[in-house]
Amino acid sequence: MSASLMKRSICTPVTKKGSHVFEIAGYSTYKCMDSDFFINSGTFSVGGHNWYIRFQPNVVFVNAGVDGAVQHCISVHLVLHSKGAKVRASCDLSLVDKTTGSPWLVLRMPEPREFKYGDTSMYFPESAFMDHAMLEASPAYLRDDRLVIQCDVTVIKDPRLFTNKFVGEVEPPPSNIAGHLGTLFETGVGADVTFTVEGETFAAHKVILAARSPVLMAELFGPMKEARMQHLTVEDMHPDVFRAMLHFIYTDDLPNTDEIWRDHDNKMIQHLLVAANRYDVDRLKSICQGILCDRLDVENVAATLVLAYHHNSPRLMKFCIRLISDPKFMEAVKETAGYRDLKTNYPDILADLFEVKTSNLHKK
Repeated sequence: MSASLMKRSICTPVTKKGSHVFEIAGYSTYKCMDSDFFINSGTFSVGGHNWYIRFQPNVVFVNAGVDGAVQHCISVHLVLHSKGAKVRASCDLSLVDKTTGSPWLVLRMPEPREFKYGDTSMYFPESAFMDHAMLEASPAYLRDDRLVIQCDVTVIKDPRLFTNKFVGEVEPPPSNIAGHLGTLFETGVGADVTFTVEGETFAAHKVILAARSPVLMAELFGPMKEARMQHLTVEDMHPDVFRAMLHFIYTDDLPNTDEIWRDHDNKMIQHLLVAANRYDVDRLKSICQGILCDRLDVENVAATLVLAYHHNSPRLMKFCIRLISDPKFMEAVKETAGYRDLKTNYPDILADLFEVKTSNLHKK
């Protein structure tokens, strides 16, 4: 390739995105309407065109594959409302969890299509959205007799052409800050504080620890006596756990060791969760909860629930309670040693579990 600059032109797609949320109050009233009854949302604009959501609460389908069984469904459609328009667009249709506000994708257009005002192509889709039984079995999405639908629209505009772009630009290398900080931790160069954990000493850098942990910020730079000390003793923690936590503080990643990834009884991850909670290292705590959640089973769920309860891990507690409360697994869980220990030594947790189950029953 010659040293002269090469010119090129680039054609890039242009899209405009927008969302609309349509709340249906009084679902139980509408679900008995005639099958041709519908409600339209307010009009909204995306990509210079007007759209609305059409909600049909009681569309009746005859299922030819199940001896002609009748199926009652809701249907939700995106409708183009700009007269004379032809628009290439795609959309996602979701139900919104009333508790978290998060959308649950129900239907996605597989690829952009042309909407043409004045014929059936102005609608998407033409089929059922969800049957009544499935919807009514989902209390998170049908709460207080209200249903919230979210429609995310992407309009495909004419492509944009860029010319006179030069190739061969200098690109920055990938980020290596974690590697450099990891080396700083391993070598201890410039360390200004040491920790002793069960006789083992770790050198570290106050400013890095303080930036990553509010607890260590208070200890090392606050009014506490530790802020005037260059050596601290850590009680009630194994050296391997403290080392793994320091590695995460410096590199934002867990150490790649067998002790972490072949931790079949979850002991190391459990101890790391406790350490992360103790020092308020939120991302490490979240990662540990995720690993323990992925490894949940009938045998360990009761013990994991106790851990989550005592170390401020509500996300992990939620999944433990969901597994223990599942009728398919409940009896098997009750046969485990972990559940017997839970029942004997932590009756307050069982009481809270019962309250959660009772509350969920009342919400259905």
